[in-house]
Amino acid sequence: MPVGATSNESAEAAPLEPRHPWSRYVALGDSFTEGIGDPEPTVPGGHRGWADRVAEVLAQGDDDFAYANLAIRGRLIQQIIDEQIEPALALRPDLITISAGGNDVIRPGTDPDEISARFEYAVERLSRDRATIVLFTGVDVGFSPVFRGIRGKVAIYNENLRAIAAKHDLLVADQWALTEIQDQRMWAPDRLHLNPLGHHTVARMVLATLNVDNDLEPSTPEPLPARSWREARVGDLAWAREYLVPWVVRRIRHQSSGDFVTAKRPDAGPYAVPGGTERG
Repeated sequence: MPVGATSNESAEAAPLEPRHPWSRYVALGDSFTEGIGDPEPTVPGGHRGWADRVAEVLAQGDDDFAYANLAIRGRLIQQIIDEQIEPALALRPDLITISAGGNDVIRPGTDPDEISARFEYAVERLSRDRATIVLFTGVDVGFSPVFRGIRGKVAIYNENLRAIAAKHDLLVADQWALTEIQDQRMWAPDRLHLNPLGHHTVARMVLATLNVDNDLEPSTPEPLPARSWREARVGDLAWAREYLVPWVVRRIRHQSSGDFVTAKRPDAGPYAVPGGTERG
């Protein structure tokens, strides 16, 4: 200890312990990771989402932290493998999140075992540089009248993902157990994507999975509004007209909502707080 310095002064001068071990985070996936349902015009791509929210927390106090988001809406798992894995590895991340296969699972006639085999192939390639990898289970869709019929299929896929995670020592962000989002008020009007509160809730779960302290509060950024039975039924009809019918037409035409869309954050760089400055 320098002459004249007190123990308190020495403690104050000591460098702060890092809040987490990661410096380069890359997110892969489809519309869920792109942030659809959480519009924010001040960020790249015009959507914020859970991954941006996680990156904002991880960037706090770290000038060198970098973040890239390669996810594109509508992508099937093979497209994610073909289009996103090599660009992700080129960025040399030490933290990777991947949510893939959801668009495959909801398609009639698809096999969750075959989808899982593709997912494991993706994980094997992403494991090349020993980054921490986080995968996501699917949401328990039993609450949804639209998707309740594929609940068993989602459960099979989830069990396969858990086996992959155990085999390859991955972290599991468990949406199936996240009961807060089993509520239509957490979802955007299209009922396919989370709304801002839903994305916020998933971000809190991901940070808990990473064991990263944060100040994200439950039921923020907005409270859950109550809805009457009549309002819910009127909403069903409006939803079917505006979202379900166009979705079915796209399936028939073999089109995707992600056609001609590019990644919103293709390069790893500092995270910019919406409406503010770079967070570091």
